[in-house]
Amino acid sequence: MTTEETTAMRQISGAVLRSVGDDRPYSNSAPIQIEDVDLEGPRAGELLVRIEAAGVCHSDLSVVNGHRPRPIPMLLGHEAAGIVTELGDGVDDLVVGQRVVMTFLPRCENCDACREGGRLPCVPGSTANGLGELIGGGSRLRRGDESIRHHLGVSGFATYAVVDRRSVVPVGSDIPPAVAALLGCAVLTGGGAILNAGRIQAGQDLIVVGLGGIGMAALLVARAIGCRTITGVDPSPEKLSLARSLGADDAMKPADALQSGVRAPVVLDATGVGRGFETAFELTQVGGTTVTAGLPQASDVASISPLRLTAEARTVIGSYLGSSIPSRDIPRYEDMWRAGDLPLEKLITRALELDQVNLAMDLLSDATELRQVIVLPQD
Repeated sequence: MTTEETTAMRQISGAVLRSVGDDRPYSNSAPIQIEDVDLEGPRAGELLVRIEAAGVCHSDLSVVNGHRPRPIPMLLGHEAAGIVTELGDGVDDLVVGQRVVMTFLPRCENCDACREGGRLPCVPGSTANGLGELIGGGSRLRRGDESIRHHLGVSGFATYAVVDRRSVVPVGSDIPPAVAALLGCAVLTGGGAILNAGRIQAGQDLIVVGLGGIGMAALLVARAIGCRTITGVDPSPEKLSLARSLGADDAMKPADALQSGVRAPVVLDATGVGRGFETAFELTQVGGTTVTAGLPQASDVASISPLRLTAEARTVIGSYLGSSIPSRDIPRYEDMWRAGDLPLEKLITRALELDQVNLAMDLLSDATELRQVIVLPQD
């Protein structure tokens, strides 16, 4: 494949964030615009993917509302799946026509953090994400003379994306696109938080605080591996009911959980707010582990007792992307789904078209959905 071929531009349609912190409803203020964008072809070590489906996650909303500052204009979307349509030089372990899952933290495999078995985020990958670039450097997106930034190395709210090979994991063609998309963020983050960070085992009890997409994914993974009892905690009666239908043994509001006396050796905070972390800490039994996987606003704080950490031999651990190595962990979840043990379809509460992305952010802000999936038109 020649250099000229790999750098050829194609016009795509994508959801570009033009302003941050706009008033709600976003469906009126429209901070995200659907635009025709020029996409450079894949360079060495990269590939072109035709996007089939992209999940809508709080990490997208946190850029829109300004809680996670990112450079704009930026083409959003980081939880996506699609079909390989072109390979850059050096990508010889994938084939055109293969379905891949995109993950939002590429791993260079060379930095000290990458040698920690998934425990720490890759340093070059994190740096590139903060700049809105691919890990190989720079952006492949333009609109005229204007450079468009990438969102977490993916920019999946688009008809096509160029991504680094280190940002994708191949999956079987039998995995539906919407399910495959969820494997790249919701399942990696929620499932990995309890398996990799919390190190939960079959036969143990688990409490999940915060029953959004991440918390519900953790609940499903916990059921799949055979946890003894699973308790869901959330202020929403609708989500408590859904948690029970997904296999939670009990589900209750935070105040009720704190008063009930229920405790567990592993408790996941998937709320993304300081008060949720405090609740998770209180629900963790003596000697237990509190895992936090949410991304609160930078100004948010929480208060816990250092004395209790010492006297009760507690562990508190943060987990980013589920402390995962995607190439290792996604195949495990794929096998769970294929065996019928991980019914991820039940997490998808709404399918939308690309031009409904501002509405999706409103619904996510209202906490009325688990996982909305944007379904892209196929050629």
